[in-house]
Amino acid sequence: MVENAPVLIPVIYLAACLLIGLTRLRYRWLAYPMALAANVLASATALGILYHVTRYGSFNYYFGGWIPPIGIEYVIDPLSAFVLTVINIVAGLVLYHSLNVNRLELGRKVVPYYSVAMLLMLGLNGIVLTGDFFNLFVFLEISSLASYGLIAVGERGSAFAAFRYLILGTVGASFYLLGLGFLHLNTGSLNMADLAAIIPNLEFGKDPAIVIALVMMTVGICIKMAIFPLHGWLPDAYTLAPSTSSALIAPIGTKVASYILIRTLFFVYGVDLVSEGIPVTTILGWLSAIGIIYGSILAIAQSELKRMLAYSSIAQIGYIGLGISMANPLGFIGAVLHVLNHAFMKACLFLVAANLRTQMGHSDISRFDDSYRVKMPWTMAAFTTAAISMVGLPPLAGFFSKWYLALATIENSQWVFLAVILISSLLNAVYFFRVIEKVYMKSPSGVADGAGAGNDPAQFGSGEPTSSMVIPVLVFAAALLLIGIFNALIVTTLIQPMMPPGM
Repeated sequence: MVENAPVLIPVIYLAACLLIGLTRLRYRWLAYPMALAANVLASATALGILYHVTRYGSFNYYFGGWIPPIGIEYVIDPLSAFVLTVINIVAGLVLYHSLNVNRLELGRKVVPYYSVAMLLMLGLNGIVLTGDFFNLFVFLEISSLASYGLIAVGERGSAFAAFRYLILGTVGASFYLLGLGFLHLNTGSLNMADLAAIIPNLEFGKDPAIVIALVMMTVGICIKMAIFPLHGWLPDAYTLAPSTSSALIAPIGTKVASYILIRTLFFVYGVDLVSEGIPVTTILGWLSAIGIIYGSILAIAQSELKRMLAYSSIAQIGYIGLGISMANPLGFIGAVLHVLNHAFMKACLFLVAANLRTQMGHSDISRFDDSYRVKMPWTMAAFTTAAISMVGLPPLAGFFSKWYLALATIENSQWVFLAVILISSLLNAVYFFRVIEKVYMKSPSGVADGAGAGNDPAQFGSGEPTSSMVIPVLVFAAALLLIGIFNALIVTTLIQPMMPPGM
């Protein structure tokens, strides 16, 4: 039964997408519970797959019984099972949170919104499951098209942000597809396992097309991942998108792109080639380091919470890229652990921004004051927990991924990168602690109430939102503490078994 489970997840989301679209004709209220039910089924399936892989090892699903490289296969190994579980659990908590905030921000667009959200999850899960590069491209385009739609229905300017994302995303997809063309032309295959066996036997001096394929695919993936300086689509997209879209795409969209990069560089091309034969990891490391500092500095300059979190995401993605670039076990552990940590941290923070917008009518940092800790104590406590984790203070989760990354830089004698990690943590403290200070320190007399002038008191509340909006942020905050406490167990049980060959 478990061997057939991988194909169920895309089928569940595809069925939910179609059925939710039909509810618009008469039963609009079914959209939310159907989306939530689909995710619960998919998450339970993903957890079952993760348990099976942890206990019994990797397995494959062959469509139609056709064996690759002729047939299409889904590959379930420790890495794909781990990422599959993370993205579905995070999406489930975000969707559970979404009911009231979507009613406020989207109105009658709620039904098609949930339908497109299911399409996004179909694409992201398909990317993680597939063992074929061309099918990965298909799922990548499905998830990208869904992302454009989820962003475009936001506040004023969101359509332009989505259009810019579409242009840059299309450029990235074109680079990736051209790379696939070069790869297939010279190997005759696009199956990942098949390519992993073929590529090491090729002489790269005589087959420059293989090198060109790697470069073009890497550039395309880095655009989707928002690695500096290919991040131009991200700040406006995350800021202007509806609150649920930001909380859904920011934590898991770029993490799936990180998965593609890890899979391509280490599991297909191989560790030795990308770290010694072709200086891909060297270039990736320097661009990631610049992105970490750039994103952190720009985050300090923002007065809008969502925009601050958007620039912070550029820096956090840089940490993952930096870990990948180390091409050593500690760097790999740090990168994969940060995929988990950042997914939970950023989802928590964007959901806090959604709670603020729902209750206070804004998420403008300059209008925050100490009344927030009284009106929304649980929401602000969750924000503080996630913020401290982002800075990297123990025993929260963010500390341990940064710790592994720091050890990886020391092992490779990359002292500049070590300095970048330390400096960026201080910069993170600057932009997060200024928010914490405004919320928990007594405001000077005469400062306006946190609800701010210009908000309609009849439209916005003055306390915590509904339990469906508070529970997810508290779950994320508690998870950050638990991940930090049990990080050694996570590393030894889940991450070390997924170590690439030759690392």
